[in-house]
Amino acid sequence: MNEQYDHKNERIDYLFHTHLKIIQSSDLFPFSLDSVLLARFVYVPIQRGKLVDLCSGNGVIPFLLSERTKGQITGIEIQPEVCALAERGAVLNRLEDRVDFLCADAKQITDKIGRGTCDIVTCNPPYFTMSAARDIKLNRHLAIARHELMITLADVLEIGSSLLKPGGKFAMVHRPERLVDIVEGMRAEGIEPKRLQYVHPHRNKPANIVLVEGTKGGKPGVSVLPPIVVYHSDGRYTEDVWPKS
Repeated sequence: MNEQYDHKNERIDYLFHTHLKIIQSSDLFPFSLDSVLLARFVYVPIQRGKLVDLCSGNGVIPFLLSERTKGQITGIEIQPEVCALAERGAVLNRLEDRVDFLCADAKQITDKIGRGTCDIVTCNPPYFTMSAARDIKLNRHLAIARHELMITLADVLEIGSSLLKPGGKFAMVHRPERLVDIVEGMRAEGIEPKRLQYVHPHRNKPANIVLVEGTKGGKPGVSVLPPIVVYHSDGRYTEDVWPKS
């Protein structure tokens, strides 16, 4: 669902099943269902807390989290053009008092935000390695969003661990083929994987998304949640994605 907007190549879309709005540009990378699912999956404290979203894009995860928590949420986005959309989106949604954005390299924000001060860190990172960077010559913004040109999986896990308090939660969405790297990397950074959920495009298709949450300094033991199926056979969203009102 969208409406007209008076900025060139931009539009306003409504976020999944909410009254929230997101500003998008046809020149930049749009938000994806992956981010919506991560915002629903991650544990959040209801009344208070300090939450950080890495690789925040145009702000979809912070905006959706604002409906689940009264805590303070900060999004980190390295691309100025994209971060500007998120900042304007916070104003549009009247969330400036609880949601803010930093245009910065996530690898350099730990001391600014505060080492060991965060309750929750989320991330929808670039999925593909440098060796698979086929989009570089097509669109710089797309390449940065999709490929590990500015930040790697190892970077994301190191940053998340450095920001979290003991007992804090780290959650990310990624591709199942990187799951071993994710689990090994989390443990190497002192984050114990605790919850796992696979996302399947159709009931009879292999998972193409995985959601993972871990606890800083947590004890071993992981729960695998029931899988999410995105589409019915006729192309409609399932109730896993689009719950009935």
